[in-house]
Amino acid sequence: MYKRLSSVMFPIFAVLLIGALVWGYQENQEKNAILIKAENQYQRAFHDLSFHMDKLHSEIGNTLAVSSTSQGMHRKGLMNVWRLTSEAQNEINQLPLTMLPFNETEEFLSRISNFAYQASMRDLTNEPLSEKEVGNLKSLYQNSSEITKNLQEVQQKVLSDRLRWMDAETAMATEEKTMDNTIVDGFRTVNKKVQEYPELDWGPSVSSIYAKRSVKKLDGIPVSKEQIKSKAAKFSNADSNKIQVQENGKGTDWESYTATINQGKESKLMMDFTRNGGMLISYSDTRPIGAKKVSRSDAMAKADQFLVNKGYKNMKAVNYDEYGNLANLTYVRKQGDTLLYPEKMSVRVGLDTGDVTGFQASDYVYEHQKQRQIPKAALTEAQARKKLNPEFEESYARKSLIENDYSKEVLCYEFGGRINGTKYRIYINADTGVEEAVEEIKPVNATS
Repeated sequence: MYKRLSSVMFPIFAVLLIGALVWGYQENQEKNAILIKAENQYQRAFHDLSFHMDKLHSEIGNTLAVSSTSQGMHRKGLMNVWRLTSEAQNEINQLPLTMLPFNETEEFLSRISNFAYQASMRDLTNEPLSEKEVGNLKSLYQNSSEITKNLQEVQQKVLSDRLRWMDAETAMATEEKTMDNTIVDGFRTVNKKVQEYPELDWGPSVSSIYAKRSVKKLDGIPVSKEQIKSKAAKFSNADSNKIQVQENGKGTDWESYTATINQGKESKLMMDFTRNGGMLISYSDTRPIGAKKVSRSDAMAKADQFLVNKGYKNMKAVNYDEYGNLANLTYVRKQGDTLLYPEKMSVRVGLDTGDVTGFQASDYVYEHQKQRQIPKAALTEAQARKKLNPEFEESYARKSLIENDYSKEVLCYEFGGRINGTKYRIYINADTGVEEAVEEIKPVNATS
């Protein structure tokens, strides 16, 4: 009996064992293939980064080498600097540096990229590089030389010692001291040296890109939890006794309050307020949304009335989107005959009842503090219209204040219309006649 059972089971177990070994071998081979592919990608990105940093250093040098009157060469050089920094940033993002503090170098490259782009895009004939900008380029030439040298030292060690990025990734994840951290230490050195570079004056257009908003910069005295509870009750028409208030980010630049009102198992109201001044940043009603029953015009009318009732005056809807049974509208404030695009907010409407289920007003809160004097347009609407493509079929025109690519607020004539079967908004600078921006409007978005 035992022999008969053995004669049957042994081949079965043998087959299973062989199958398990084959499966394990295949899994191991696939795993190794994935690891090899990842390692090859890391190595390629790293060597490309070193190459592009070297090219960046050379390109800055070439830009400095030509005459100060060579606007064409300056533009070409700056565009190449912008392209190379963009390449370097892309390669950094392909490396496993999430656990490594390399943010200073990334921001440094980002600032170079924005500086080069904005300088190259302006009319260098009428506005050539200033002495300060040339000084910046000289500093960047020296800094990029040092970064390139440090990266090349790491590159030489990687090649001579056959170091692997997969080992560096493991070292960062485990902080294992016994592992070879040559790559990690090399990047830390680069980042530390970049951190020690003296701060350059990049000019207001570049600096504004990196200006960090802080609730501490808002006007108004700090408010208490009880004051927030009162504000939340007034905004939502709810009983203040049912409102819970939580303080957020105490001691940081982002101190705020969240007021919550439970309305049942599946529904609650949530409102975020700034600590300084107690200004409402966002509102959300989490109630379940039913099937769509409300038209676009009714949804817009409800949103308009909501803002009026809540004290937001002179707001104009400039965009309308639908996502299933929800509508999202973008509003900007209107001052006189001009739309102020920096002062924008979004309003969400449930298309089952048309009631507002949320809104986001952080941009409006921060930008509404500024006292804006709308400049007088140097061009008439008719003169600006001549800058349009003759085939552009205009449907409306209005004045708008927008923020251009240089983070500068400019007065424009906004023309809405159609060309090549697609709707667009085109913003013509009211002083220079330059096209500041072109925006494609999807069919469900167009509102004038």
